[in-house]
Amino acid sequence: MSSSQFEHVCETVQQEMNRLPIPGVAVGVLDGDAEHIAGFGVTNVAMNSIATSPPVTRDTLYQIGSITKTFLGTLVMRLVEMGKLDLHAPLKNYLPELKLRDENATQHATMFHCLTHTGGWDGDYFDDFGRGEDALARMVIAMEQLPQLTPLGEVWSYNNAGFYLAGRVIEIVTGKSFEAAMQEYLFEPLELKSAYFFAEDVITHNFVVGHETENKKPVVARPWAVARTANPAGGIITNISDLFRYARFQMGDGTTRNGSRLLAKQSLQEMHAPRFAATDPEWVGLTWYMREVNGVKILRHNGGTNGQVTSFNIVPARNLAFAILTNGDQGNTLINSVTRTILEQYLGVSPKADSSIEMPLPKLNEYAGDYDARSDNVSVTLRDGELILQVTNKGGFPTPADPPPPTQPPPVRAAFYANDKIFLRDDPYKDTHCEFLRDENGKIEWLRIFGRVHKKVS
Repeated sequence: MSSSQFEHVCETVQQEMNRLPIPGVAVGVLDGDAEHIAGFGVTNVAMNSIATSPPVTRDTLYQIGSITKTFLGTLVMRLVEMGKLDLHAPLKNYLPELKLRDENATQHATMFHCLTHTGGWDGDYFDDFGRGEDALARMVIAMEQLPQLTPLGEVWSYNNAGFYLAGRVIEIVTGKSFEAAMQEYLFEPLELKSAYFFAEDVITHNFVVGHETENKKPVVARPWAVARTANPAGGIITNISDLFRYARFQMGDGTTRNGSRLLAKQSLQEMHAPRFAATDPEWVGLTWYMREVNGVKILRHNGGTNGQVTSFNIVPARNLAFAILTNGDQGNTLINSVTRTILEQYLGVSPKADSSIEMPLPKLNEYAGDYDARSDNVSVTLRDGELILQVTNKGGFPTPADPPPPTQPPPVRAAFYANDKIFLRDDPYKDTHCEFLRDENGKIEWLRIFGRVHKKVS
């Protein structure tokens, strides 16, 4: 493929950066053997001037957030093949001290539930128990307080907390810290030499800081570091070059660049197989999300930390991968636009635009109300015959005591594209799919938005 395709991608990045408060972006496309990587903007607006703020380059390090979960899943599959883990054995076999609020979950939750986000407990609990080797063990104890929102194994709802359990099990079966196990079993064999967890390892390199939007301008988001407890869910810091080494492995036969076998190909296929319906039209596998665009299967995971938003996609049948890393809290808007350009340029496909369907006013009234979750509240109201959603961020990251961001998102319009299914029509959530879930009596009980179930409370 010609470099002109990548030039179109870069043009889209620049156009979006010109209208959004995002200081720096790294973008890359791996097309067969060809790597195209480019950096835009700066790493940190707190510097005195553009001249003193380091530019984003192809090697700049970003917090990749929840893309980390796919690395954890790959490590888990290694441990399964080594006979150290069973995906379907109760976690309590490895963590006898495990106590969740729901007794059935305590006794029967498995690694499979964690990797597919079907544990059912409150998934967006974050806390900081320090930098000690006992951080994850203390987090597991703290999880006893989390309410069981849905029955174990029945409902997909994005769940960070399940990965604390998964990380702690990895520590138990390897006898190493989670970070050390990842280094030995995955980073080193895959030659990921720019993959880190801790700030002291990053500080001597070119890295970005996150930014949040205040008065339509980017300001530095603090704190920078992710709590050690969150490392299994989203702690990796790396660059696009290392993500592409990882992508090659995911698209390969389970061997490393030097020909040694790291996984059986079947284990990779198991990770990439659909297990539960997720946000329409996606499915979740073992940590990976997947969809088909014009018959082409795309594997994906996005990430978000404090002011950094990232996206990583793999198209195995086309030997294609791409990554988009941003250091602004409105990164998803840019990511959606750049993803469309990449799919058009490299696959010749365009995701089909949603078509709205009419919903009678009496039916619309059924959906109005407040929907609540730990991290945010969503108010659904009616205006001029359409639904309006107002998202209010409650804070609680990286600890429960942390306040919400200085600026809340604006209200957005919603339209139905199917029964109980809506898409959002305005930035910053444009084209986001959401779904209303009903109880056994047909009454609306939940709004699943941003992948999380929100309980209808009024």
